[in-house]
Amino acid sequence: MLFLIFAALSLGRATPAVADPLGGSIRGDLPALLSLYRDLHAHPELSNQEVRTAARLAREIAGLGFTVTPKVGGNGIVAVMENGAGPVVLLRTDMDALPVTEATGLPFASVEKGVMHACGHDIHMASWIGTARRLSAMKDRWSGTLVMIAQPAEEVGGGARAMLADGLFTRFPKPAITIAFHDAANLPAGVIGYSQGYAFANVDSVDILVRGVGGHGAYPQNTKDPIVLAARIVTSLQTIVSREVDPQDAAVVTVGSIHGGTKHNIIPDEVRLQLTVRSYSPEMRTKLLDAIARIAKGEAIAAGMPEDRMPVVTVAREDNTPAAFNTDPLTGRIVAVFRKRFGAERIRQVPPTMAGEDFARYRLADPEHLQSLIFWVGGVPKAKWDAVAADTSKLPSLHSALWAPDPEPTIGMAVEAMTAAALDLLGKPTIPSSP
Repeated sequence: MLFLIFAALSLGRATPAVADPLGGSIRGDLPALLSLYRDLHAHPELSNQEVRTAARLAREIAGLGFTVTPKVGGNGIVAVMENGAGPVVLLRTDMDALPVTEATGLPFASVEKGVMHACGHDIHMASWIGTARRLSAMKDRWSGTLVMIAQPAEEVGGGARAMLADGLFTRFPKPAITIAFHDAANLPAGVIGYSQGYAFANVDSVDILVRGVGGHGAYPQNTKDPIVLAARIVTSLQTIVSREVDPQDAAVVTVGSIHGGTKHNIIPDEVRLQLTVRSYSPEMRTKLLDAIARIAKGEAIAAGMPEDRMPVVTVAREDNTPAAFNTDPLTGRIVAVFRKRFGAERIRQVPPTMAGEDFARYRLADPEHLQSLIFWVGGVPKAKWDAVAADTSKLPSLHSALWAPDPEPTIGMAVEAMTAAALDLLGKPTIPSSP
């Protein structure tokens, strides 16, 4: 069985010779899926530029009997298969790559200068097609409506918003359940990770324009130095998490950029700060943003800055990504399916991440009626995992120029997990459990 082959690869166990129709079918699909993966990896496209990628996916899924609508929310694809009465289940992949110069040395490395699938969206897409293949071939095993979407612009936080604004839940069957997965650079290939409740964080981008009164560096008494004020603000911002947030809660306030001045002996009129702010709950998000604005103004007052030169704090609302939340009872139900099928040793509960994922927006479009789950599929090659003795700090992370998941067990596990989840939710008897 394919999934047991993956288990042997990632966990070092022997492979029992037990027939499994789903595993065998995925094994038959793998050569085509790996070819698709290598093509997508070699030809990455940045956010909102996924033209070639979307065309390739649209061709692939249209050939499986889905009704395909392209250019939803930009380059997004919506593929629908109606198969009798039953729930509407949405399965999502993302398509965009990152502005990273690849350094993996793979024979199918990116041919696009300065662009790379460093977050594994190529793995996601190949697995999405693999799941569509299996569910199309197994229509006698399920009943309901399958909505499969390929989303643009996840990396800039705008793709889900754009697809929803373009009528994803009004022009097409509205789902009761949304499911996605993400490849993981901190789990061995073929292992599933999941979080209860919050899985990904709120992500806010904050700009602070620190204003002053410039002048000659030799006469600082005649100026109001925005560089000194910016330094005070940066230092004081560190007390938000360390002194205003309960140590048992999670929050991040990071100053990622500071720019000001042009020459050694000139005190500038302004300095610009750029921050990323991470949280989970709406209450914590509000607390952090309010504290940032309060500290910026307070430090300016303490520095004697005139009222008309107070800092300007701007939260980039268009770039905000809300926190992704795994709902129950859906999460418990699907985790039970995974444990039964793959064995408890290959299913791990993991802490939520402070990374962002705009998959959250689909549930938040109708949080009272829509359940949602996003889980992880490990991608670290077994040899690398063993070499570092599971010390993930020694491994390339997502968004690294060196990130190179092991495609065969990662795609195989993702297809099997997504297919098993969909079959369970779509109402007919489930596939046989694996020993």
